[in-house]
Amino acid sequence: MGLNGVKELAMDTRTDAITHTDAITQTEVIVVGAGPTGLALAVDLARRGVDALVVERADALFPGSRGKGIQPRTREVFHDLGVLDAIHAAGGPYPVAMIWQDGVRVGEYRMFDPAEASDDSPYTEPWMVPQWRTQQILFERLMGLGGRVEFGRELVAVEQDADTVTAHFAAGGAVRARYAVAADGGRSTVRRALGIAMTGETVDPRPMLVADVRISGLDRDNWHVFPAREGSDGFLAICPLAGTEDFQVSAQFPEAAVPGLSLDGIRKVVAARSHLAPEDVTEVRWASDFRPRAALADRFRAGRVLLAGDAAHVHSPAGGQGLNTSVQDAYNLGWKLGAVLRDGAPDSLIATYEEERRPVAAHMLGISTGVHRGEIRRGEVTRQLGLGYRESSLAVDTRTTAGPVRAGDRAPDGTVDGIRLFDAFRGPHWTLLTVGTDTGLPALGVPTVRIPACEAYGTGVYLVRPDGYVGWVGDTADGLAQYARRMGLQGTRATPT
Repeated sequence: MGLNGVKELAMDTRTDAITHTDAITQTEVIVVGAGPTGLALAVDLARRGVDALVVERADALFPGSRGKGIQPRTREVFHDLGVLDAIHAAGGPYPVAMIWQDGVRVGEYRMFDPAEASDDSPYTEPWMVPQWRTQQILFERLMGLGGRVEFGRELVAVEQDADTVTAHFAAGGAVRARYAVAADGGRSTVRRALGIAMTGETVDPRPMLVADVRISGLDRDNWHVFPAREGSDGFLAICPLAGTEDFQVSAQFPEAAVPGLSLDGIRKVVAARSHLAPEDVTEVRWASDFRPRAALADRFRAGRVLLAGDAAHVHSPAGGQGLNTSVQDAYNLGWKLGAVLRDGAPDSLIATYEEERRPVAAHMLGISTGVHRGEIRRGEVTRQLGLGYRESSLAVDTRTTAGPVRAGDRAPDGTVDGIRLFDAFRGPHWTLLTVGTDTGLPALGVPTVRIPACEAYGTGVYLVRPDGYVGWVGDTADGLAQYARRMGLQGTRATPT
């Protein structure tokens, strides 16, 4: 038996492929899966000086568009990770939907409730970037930080004891690490090996087709929607993918149907449900089919192995929540692993990952399902700016009267006396923010920002976590030093990148 009663784990199949005599690679964190979750986590760890190895079963990065919407909160995360400029350059805003009927445009449809930018929330709308391009940008950022990704590494077994995790592969030597993170998707090999169940439901029994295609004879100014007609098999939507020459085709099918993923199969669907001719679809660059479902892992941790992204929660694609929730899993976990491995914080800090992220994932699964079923509009709740951790054990508020920002809340942006707060927060460090008060501050070894006033915050002392949430807040600094020691902050190096 291993840590916390978790037995040494191995897949029932492929265990004959383990070669224990191969050389064992040592690292601090092994990340299984080079999708958005794994790459974002690896970027965060690399900028903290944590040695992490990403292993990916496939021979290359995922080639399709799939998760194409970057929500406002994730744009803030990408600003901190140093990739937002590249994300903005690679994509664009969502086009207005155009409804078609019998080859005629019959009206526009606004997919998202509008919102105005403000000083405390600079990004209000989702930004469209095909998933393959988001992954490419994160990969390039990781390489620039000296990170490592090994492709063609099929994991077949995981073992762990009180101090380490060892991953075994179908080919090549094993990898031993202090922690392992399963970011290997909804069919996670690691999750299944751990014996962690997922609880969920089928959101819609009707299969869906999604494909990246080239189409002639259709403008790129709108998201073209062809509603299901009476007696038809389902709807068709054709969305121009920002920053590319491709369109994303989405189509729904009857429950017993098997969508055709070939060029001929997609041509038939497009021609049958729109005014386009089969030959207008000139190329299929990637295609997949699925049945929308929602599922949540019963737990996000087993010993020294943690689940993140689709390995921990599977969403309907409606509302664009899956990739965004996944990236924010990585953002929550990265600083905690860094604090334990670099700053001397106790391992108990890792336990707060599940404490904080599992309720958020459960909430966002409900949002995704509601959007899919037409019960929730895309708008404030899908932007993810209002999510937080007020109930977390890491949220400490010592004030007698609550202010506009409470412990556990997202720390708002703002510019005061030429200081932009998001720029001050940017980097792998904590930030001490004082608003209208500046007495008795302990020496924490973190950047300190002093501003005379800020309406979004009110008066007080705020210790902002590396992931941009308020950890501790008080009218004065009384009790702050004790909280900082709990986080391993005394003597923390401030090295923003």
